[in-house]
This record gives sequence, structure tokens and C-alpha cells, in this order.
Amino acid sequence: MKIILTHEVSGLGTAGDVVDVKDGYARNYLVPRGFAIRWTKGGEKDVEQIRRGRKIREIATIEQATEIKGRLEGVNVKLAVRAGDAGRLFGSVTPADVASAIKAAGGPDVDKRRVELGSPIKTLGAHQISVRLHAEVVAKLGVEVVAA
Repeated sequence: MKIILTHEVSGLGTAGDVVDVKDGYARNYLVPRGFAIRWTKGGEKDVEQIRRGRKIREIATIEQATEIKGRLEGVNVKLAVRAGDAGRLFGSVTPADVASAIKAAGGPDVDKRRVELGSPIKTLGAHQISVRLHAEVVAKLGVEVVAA
């Protein structure tokens, strides 16, 4: 099935790419989550608009990405959340929470779609996350989750 990606999907492509994937993967995962839309001749017109939006948001060069990576790795990020007595969180930490905590800690503005948690953060303590700044540049960042 041909689809048009609306967001970056690791291992598949970036926003605006037209890719061919298995029918079930597109129908059950990519389209319902908003990562892609079905390809049509009319949808082909949307590709240019998606690419323009991506060009505005993306980091253009590897040098710029490494400079942002250096600023990110120098930031000490603390995230205050509600937690129970045993250190378990009420809910979990989302990529949007991490992106806003980076901004509040004085770091650069990071798009929440670039934050990769690996596994859901549901406990207090120090956690490692990744921020994919460019196809070749990934910043590793320590986030300390504390009780509010």
C-alpha cells in the first residue's frame, strides 16, 4: 500500500515521503496514529505542503545539529511529577513533558516528536533519553524525575 508520511518514522522515512508498506502496517498502525495518510492523486498535492512544513522545522545541517547536541547535553533537566509513596508515578512521563522541561531548564527548543524515551518512564529517579536532532546526530540526555 502506498502512503504519504506526515511525521518522521524511524526506519521508514521522513514527513512528505511516499513509501510502500504492508497493508496491515499502514491500516493498523501508521494511519490511525496520524503518522501517515493514504496515497491518492489528490494527496500528492499535499506532499509539497508537508515538505515545506518539514523544511521550516528541521535542523538543516549536521554542524547545526552537533551545536544543539552540545547545548542539550550540558543541560541538567529535572522533571517534577506527582508520584505515590513507592516512587511510582500517577501516569507516565511523555515526550511533550520532556521537551517542555528541557525548555524550562534553559536548553534549546526541542520538538516533542524528536524525543525518544525508549520505554515509558513510570518511576522516580534518573532516566536516559535520546533526542534525534538529525538523521546522523542523536543527543543522549539525562532526565531526573522527582516528586512534586
